[in-house]
Amino acid sequence: MSSPTSAVVVGGGFGGLSTACYLADAGVDVTLLEKNDQIGGRASVLETDGFRFDMGPSWYLMPDVFENFFADFGHVPEDFYDLQPLDPHYRIFFKDGDRVDMTGDLDHVRSVFESYEAGAGDAFEDYLAKSERNYDVGMEHFVYEDRPRLRDYLSLDVARNARGLSLLGSMEDHVDDYFDHEKLKQIVQYSLVFLGGSPSNTPALYNLMTHVDFNLGVHYPEGGMRGVVDGIVTLAEDLGVTFHTDAAVERIQPHEPGFTVATADAEYEADAVVSDADYAHTELELLPAQYRQFDEGYWDSRTYAPSAFLLYLGVEGDVDPLSHHTLVLPTDWEEHFAEIFDDPAYPDDPAYYVCVPSDTDDSVAPDGHSNLFVLVPIAPGLEDTPEIREEYRDLVLADLAENTGVDVRDRIRVEESFSVSDFAERYNSYQGTALGMAHTLTQTALFRPPHASESCDGLYFTGANTTPGIGVPMCLISGELTADYVL
Repeated sequence: MSSPTSAVVVGGGFGGLSTACYLADAGVDVTLLEKNDQIGGRASVLETDGFRFDMGPSWYLMPDVFENFFADFGHVPEDFYDLQPLDPHYRIFFKDGDRVDMTGDLDHVRSVFESYEAGAGDAFEDYLAKSERNYDVGMEHFVYEDRPRLRDYLSLDVARNARGLSLLGSMEDHVDDYFDHEKLKQIVQYSLVFLGGSPSNTPALYNLMTHVDFNLGVHYPEGGMRGVVDGIVTLAEDLGVTFHTDAAVERIQPHEPGFTVATADAEYEADAVVSDADYAHTELELLPAQYRQFDEGYWDSRTYAPSAFLLYLGVEGDVDPLSHHTLVLPTDWEEHFAEIFDDPAYPDDPAYYVCVPSDTDDSVAPDGHSNLFVLVPIAPGLEDTPEIREEYRDLVLADLAENTGVDVRDRIRVEESFSVSDFAERYNSYQGTALGMAHTLTQTALFRPPHASESCDGLYFTGANTTPGIGVPMCLISGELTADYVL
């Protein structure tokens, strides 16, 4: 099959943006259709009364992936936005009154680990070295290189590069080999929330996130994650991509040759279609039945990453001692994971994340005010009513006051919430998941849905439900992989 001359990309998240850039750079005439009024997918922005909230992603991690992406088009990230390193990377409040800062100073981190457990400083160094090797080899040979079939792993190249990698087993078992103290385990496992898994169901390979944390650093992009989206949109427009917002796709109709992609107001003809919309929504709602790869039973049987209970708060005054990135963790968080993956319920003793971008960026809040949002990971598919939100909002803000000393309840000037039903409505997200399919042992690599449809020639998928998976950097790479399939 020759490369297509035209393509429609459905959805303007990071996966769709990335695919559009690579296709346009190769000479394809690309039109991107976005359901909502903003490009960026979950990286939307809420602006109200002088406050600007990143509604979705807020951690700028894996800077090398952004560098690689822009380098493919002859640029560096700084051509579009500046980066400010954060110190500390993040702050943790444990609910027994303990507090600790994680920084880029590895001697400091080593001393923190040693203070909790004799010998843990040396164990941390060993763990970090293992994490760095997993990252270097894993990214080159198992992330940037797609292996969609079992036989793709049956080669000398894979055997040589996989030697010593943590390909089997869970993160829980892997971390147990290094640390006994529960708080240390939480420090090296907290990022699993961002991968949509729990310590017991996420592959040990993802210990590579510790290298991301401590060696690659945590940064804040100018303008927040919106600044990153705007930079990629500018690049895409320079490459010739045409954007249409408020253009919800209602039908993808294959024909010979090519496709018709229909919105309420227009029809678009293309040789190929790439969907960055929710994978299940695309197959079950946009495609004729005979072109679907998976039925409703398949999607119901998947394990989904958490949804989220989110509060966007504009607060009068400061919110010290919260840091730009703050985690509030119970001393035993197994119950929280159980209430996400085993017995779905709103957690009574939640583990949660608080972002205070106004700690770094004066432009996100009026003078004398603070901008913060609170994210509690919760099970997808939970009942989501105004009454439930109000009750849970009160629980979370009381918990924040009790465990960090920051009581904002009588100082809130702007407040919005976002939860399960919003993810489902705004993003057509299956079961209202905030992230997509979880990175479980049986939903990683070749066990994720394919980039190229096996039932419809010329139809492709990108984004978090494909490989390499969840997270903004992974979606950028997913776009590159998808474009390779299209071309």
